[in-house]
Amino acid sequence: MQNSLERLITANQNFYEALASGDYDLMQRIWSDADDVTCIHPGWGPVVGREAVMRSWDTILENPPQITCTEPRGYVSSGSAYVIVYENLGEGRLIATNLFRLEADEWKMIHHQAGIARPTPSPESAAKTRMH
Repeated sequence: MQNSLERLITANQNFYEALASGDYDLMQRIWSDADDVTCIHPGWGPVVGREAVMRSWDTILENPPQITCTEPRGYVSSGSAYVIVYENLGEGRLIATNLFRLEADEWKMIHHQAGIARPTPSPESAAKTRMH
């Protein structure tokens, strides 16, 4: 049996599978049925409520992005959890936070937010970076 963190990472992977394949039915199953869900797509304002969030995904999934998820880092605290992940879209890269809530022993997404990620520095340029 998977532990809570493994189940969280699997739920997160299922989200990206639904996104990349355009599988709206799977996307609906991933998200909580509660009305307190939210989403902020890159360049959009906040999308609030289950109905509005699912409409936004329906629109996006009509032409699903060629996306891969890398470097997922999951964090679990009692009945809530989040995953920080990079979203790779061809030459572009986003960073996203996906929040989940434990509902009936399943991790259900309650928030997704993605934005532009800074390029990953090479070891040489990172050594030259000054914070202040």
